[in-house]
Amino acid sequence: MSDQTTTPSTTPHPTSGPAPDPLARRLLISGKVQGVWYRASAQREAVRLSLSGWVRNLSGGEVEALVAGPEEAIDAFLDWARQGPSGAEVLRIEIQADDPPAHDGFHIAEDA
Repeated sequence: MSDQTTTPSTTPHPTSGPAPDPLARRLLISGKVQGVWYRASAQREAVRLSLSGWVRNLSGGEVEALVAGPEEAIDAFLDWARQGPSGAEVLRIEIQADDPPAHDGFHIAEDA
């Protein structure tokens, strides 16, 4: 019998690379979306999905939100936003790309 020693492979393991930058979308939500707990419900949903950003009421009766995070989480938030909480009647959502917020977490912002 011969003495053979095995050494662990030094071949590097492939990595997936750096995490992609988070996406951000600004939403303008129209319909019956004020006075129905839309902002609080949106905050709860965004936190559940680990999104960052904010949501606020606008003086014209719309709700505006900025959501940032992985594409799948943003898509899930958009699915939720199209229905909103019970009592809401979402008629339209305008969506545009935006820059991610400078902070983590999701909050209800001051009305505009």
